Amino acid sequence: MTNVKTKKGVIAILTGGGDVPGLNPAIRAVTLRAIHEGYQVIGLRRGWAGITELIRDKKVDNSESYQILTEEIVNKVGRTGGTFLHTSRTRPSHIPKANVPPHLQDTYAHETNDLTPEVVKNLDFLGVDYLIPIGGDDTLGYGVRLYKEGVKVVAIPKTMDNDVPGTEYCIGFSTCVTRTIMMTNSLRTTAGSHERFLVLEVFGRYAGFTAMLPTMAGAANRCVIPEYKFNIEHLTELLTEDRYKNPSKYSIVLVSEGAMFEGGEMVFQDTVRDAYGHAKLGGIGDLVAVRLKGLSPKFNNGKPINVISQKLGYIVRGGDPDACDSVVPMAYGNLALDLILEGIHGRLVVLKNGRYDNVPIEVVTSSKKIVNVKKNYNTERLRPFYKSFEMQPLFIMTSEA
Repeated sequence: MTNVKTKKGVIAILTGGGDVPGLNPAIRAVTLRAIHEGYQVIGLRRGWAGITELIRDKKVDNSESYQILTEEIVNKVGRTGGTFLHTSRTRPSHIPKANVPPHLQDTYAHETNDLTPEVVKNLDFLGVDYLIPIGGDDTLGYGVRLYKEGVKVVAIPKTMDNDVPGTEYCIGFSTCVTRTIMMTNSLRTTAGSHERFLVLEVFGRYAGFTAMLPTMAGAANRCVIPEYKFNIEHLTELLTEDRYKNPSKYSIVLVSEGAMFEGGEMVFQDTVRDAYGHAKLGGIGDLVAVRLKGLSPKFNNGKPINVISQKLGYIVRGGDPDACDSVVPMAYGNLALDLILEGIHGRLVVLKNGRYDNVPIEVVTSSKKIVNVKKNYNTERLRPFYKSFEMQPLFIMTSEA
């Protein structure tokens, strides 16, 4: 099944990094349009891992590395969450010696190995004319590397954190915000029944958009984000005030997983790092909960306030996409095909100023997209500003303007 060319050519597509709702709709959009335009579509499996581990031998079964996509295949999964192509955090330019594929171990024996030359050869072996990676800044950052190596790349942004530079919207963000609001509203009944603080840890390693938007929508009283180190005593005072004013005697704070105490650093589950150098975050919510209860008597007439602490995590990542993450992936997939049909590559499809567009792919590695604290975050009130909405984008503070 290798090296099969159709009249117009071959397009390969992959999904890398964390899963989000909306990936399968994007794969479906690309595949249906491409087939109708006369292209063959290859789905590369497990992110960058599949194309890295492929064996260039027509007699070898490479089904773990890729599959030919058809209308029947993508239609079955096109409305579901996750990614049927699977995913990984593989970084071909930084493969540890222990993870080098067996057939390449004689060639690559360093502690860390750059297998990019093999990736380029493997894409050529499959006859790939254009590559469409769908991912966050890590996955797409490697896409930039391949583009510089001569591969024709058209990228699609996805991440629940909505932090890929150059675009107002990344696939997965709307569903994440929707689910965060739903889960918060479900848990508030328990918080109210027991008159407690409710601490919810949400996604957001470096950018606090997934805490900011639900708070702005009224799901929480306060939020703490990676872009601003917060004072826990001040947060306790604010939440105690919120609780006192609430007839049901509870208050809620959303805590980004990358949020940091004043004078502290990010909280990690362990010291193990992935291929992109990221240690797994987790635990800041529980630490905030402990500190809130300990400090609460100071602002509550000497009486402690109990706390409910919940990490939302994969609860908001799984399941079917919402309306935005059904429509936007369809549009992004077709935008990518529009570029390919015009022979254009080295681009990232985006939403900019409320309209679909494309920008140079290098924007992914040339800047960072984080919350503009001065413009959007009230550091005294530990919540978003509720002003100056005129001419702002749909999700308010997701523009880089």
